[in-house]
Amino acid sequence: MSDAISIQGVEMHYKGCDALRGIDLRIEPGTVFALLGENGAGKTTLIRILTGFQRPSTGQVRVLDLDPTRSDQSLALRRRIGYVSDAPALYDWMTVGEIGWFAASFYADGFKESYKEFIDRYELPAGRKIKHLSKGQRAKVALSLALAHDPELLILDEPTSGLDPIVRREFLESMIAVAATGRTVFLSSHQISEIERVADTIAILHKGRVQLVGPLADLKESIAMVTVSLQDPLIAIADPPPTNKILAEITEGRQKQLIVQGDGQAAAAAWRDSAGVIDAQSRSATLEELFVACTRGDSLYKRQTEPIGSNQGRTAMEANRS
Repeated sequence: MSDAISIQGVEMHYKGCDALRGIDLRIEPGTVFALLGENGAGKTTLIRILTGFQRPSTGQVRVLDLDPTRSDQSLALRRRIGYVSDAPALYDWMTVGEIGWFAASFYADGFKESYKEFIDRYELPAGRKIKHLSKGQRAKVALSLALAHDPELLILDEPTSGLDPIVRREFLESMIAVAATGRTVFLSSHQISEIERVADTIAILHKGRVQLVGPLADLKESIAMVTVSLQDPLIAIADPPPTNKILAEITEGRQKQLIVQGDGQAAAAAWRDSAGVIDAQSRSATLEELFVACTRGDSLYKRQTEPIGSNQGRTAMEANRS
């Protein structure tokens, strides 16, 4: 089965701004893929390219085996995807039921019936005007509209922004049900804790580059947080064992927190026996810690040519240490 989304070498340059700087991603069908990043990292720019509203400066994109940059394919693609933004554009003067009737004219038969099933499931009042709905209800209307034509791919751009925690959890957990039917979910967000509950695969985007990518379960198993306590903050710690890689380092006084790929216990044991080290302890790294390391730490990601999780070649760090 071909990839739901394939992105190769995509760059997006504006005057005075490099929004995307070489994106390579492959997303399998029937999965929940989460793209994590700070505001301004390039998430929305990438989504605009995937949906055919923006042509990249360089690179190739395939979505559902179609090229969204080609005008003769982008319209066909939009009929096969559903899209929800952080601020859905809805006609406020329409009722919940009327906006479904209006949208049905753009799709095949069965849209209205499917839409009604969704608004009933989300307990939305069909006779209430859009302008009288809460933000959470508006998000559910947008999701109902996006799902009613049974899209093969659902793209969500910060869909839970501003929602209360209960509505946010309900919204995100419904994505698991969507993927269970064989559809693919591409979810852009910076809500780390919620994403951790629903995503199969994640990628962390920082300043237009993918810093980390891979199945969430594999990343959590293979990456550890090692805390090293030093006698002197100026002491440089030794290189880790050959089976480990330091992905990022955060220094706070006489303590270093290192995100390590490989056996964290082995790395901690090696550092514990090093000169000038008081103690070293290892534990599994959380997704939030990985995110902070990618975007805030004294990160070695910045010196790498490939994102962590990629098997496409050695990193610059490995080359420097070999």
